[in-house]
Amino acid sequence: MARLKLDFPDDLFIYSTQLTVRVTDINGANHLGNDSMISMLSEARARFLYEQGVLETGADGVGIIVTDLATTYRAEAHARDQLVFEVGVMDFNQYGGDIIFRVSRPRDNRLVAMAKYGFVFFNYNSGQVTAMPPEFLAKFPKVNRLD
Repeated sequence: MARLKLDFPDDLFIYSTQLTVRVTDINGANHLGNDSMISMLSEARARFLYEQGVLETGADGVGIIVTDLATTYRAEAHARDQLVFEVGVMDFNQYGGDIIFRVSRPRDNRLVAMAKYGFVFFNYNSGQVTAMPPEFLAKFPKVNRLD
C-alpha cells in the first residue's frame, strides 16, 4: 500500500488552539494513542467552528458530518506535552470540503501530525446530504472550489 502524504500550504491555516496530552491519552507503547489523537482533532475542529460562528448542527437540522479522516504521524507525543493544533479549510465543493490540521509541539518545534477531515453538510431531519449553506461559504471567501 502506498504511504499517505499530507502537506498543506502555510497560508491555509487560519486558526490555532493548544491542547495538553493527558495521562489517559497514552497507549500501551507509552505515547499518544491514535484514538486520543482523533479525539483531540475533533476538539480542535469544534473550537475552530465555534470561533468562526458555525454551529455543528443548526436549529433547522442542518449540520456538518465527517465523511473521512486521514492522519499521518511524524513524531511521538507523551503525557503532559502541550500541542498546538493549527486548523484551516480547503477544497470546497457544493456539499462540503476539507478541514485540515497541523499538530506540533512548541517545546522542541517538532511536527507531530498532519490530518484532514472530509466533511459534508447533512440535514439530520431528512437524513440527506445538503448543499453548503451560503453563510458558511461566505466565512471563507479565499478557499478554492472544486466544482
